[in-house]
Amino acid sequence: MSATPKLAHIVLMTGQLPAMRDWYAKVLGAHVVYENPGLCFMTFDDEHHRLALVAPPVPLTPRTPLTACMHHSAYTFAGLSDLLESYARLKALNIEPLTPIQHGVTTSLYYRDPDGNLVELQVDNFAHPDAATAYMQGEEFAADPIGPAFDPQAMLDALQAGTPVATLITRAWARSGPSLPDPMTRMMSA
Repeated sequence: MSATPKLAHIVLMTGQLPAMRDWYAKVLGAHVVYENPGLCFMTFDDEHHRLALVAPPVPLTPRTPLTACMHHSAYTFAGLSDLLESYARLKALNIEPLTPIQHGVTTSLYYRDPDGNLVELQVDNFAHPDAATAYMQGEEFAADPIGPAFDPQAMLDALQAGTPVATLITRAWARSGPSLPDPMTRMMSA
């Protein structure tokens, strides 16, 4: 390839287009660019559409957590305060993360959309991709490539109390909180 491609959009098939449209509008702050009864194009930035929803005229088979499929889509916030403000906004709308994970390379909140697809809202924990790659090639990541779960409300409270972001985005901070269920088990069983 002569050029590096960038991700343009994601298309999801759904049997419940209005519920999916409304959920993504709330979670991503997306708006509808075009919609008809079988198709909805949405965006949340300067791209003409980042997400499309397709509702075929035949019934779809519901997926399970163990269906072979794309595991999740991920959306990056500019900073930890932005991610946690989104968490608080969504919590007020009764949309809570399935599991929050301190990957080390990212601080991530995983949500499940109305069709059961996972959506990761995240913040990069390193300022430069080379530093993130070096972390992923290090001992801490090799010992646990997924990372521990953490309490996002406790993280928000700690941030608001003045705990430095550099402290909050560590696995040590995540492990210092209450013991939470294994994140991968939660994602596979919910």
